[in-house]
Amino acid sequence: MDMGQLGSILPLILLVVVFYFLLIRPQRKRQQEAAQMQNSLTPGARVMTTTGLFGTVVAVDNEDVILEVAPGIETRWVKAAIGRVVTPGDAPVADEPVAHEAGLDEDGKKESEATVDRNGDQDSSTKQS
Repeated sequence: MDMGQLGSILPLILLVVVFYFLLIRPQRKRQQEAAQMQNSLTPGARVMTTTGLFGTVVAVDNEDVILEVAPGIETRWVKAAIGRVVTPGDAPVADEPVAHEAGLDEDGKKESEATVDRNGDQDSSTKQS
């Protein structure tokens, strides 16, 4: 191989090495950590699924996990659907409602009341231009 061919192949090799260290290697590491977390699930652990559902592990089968999402309500999930184990500081506090969760705007009014006030008592769907 002469220097001209090496000079044209070198950027391609460099690109492959950069992709490996920036994309492939970190993704493989995250997959291994997720698999390790899913295999170490035990009953009583508080978890969040990949869809955002919080629950407590009741039982672990081969590839399934049974979660209790509310008192007396149990659902069966695949282990791969468990996104992370939640520590007590991570979960949102259910005793303190947040203004947007309670349907309140910044003035403390219900969002529907605030919409009527801004629209001059007209429904936004019937508002004429």
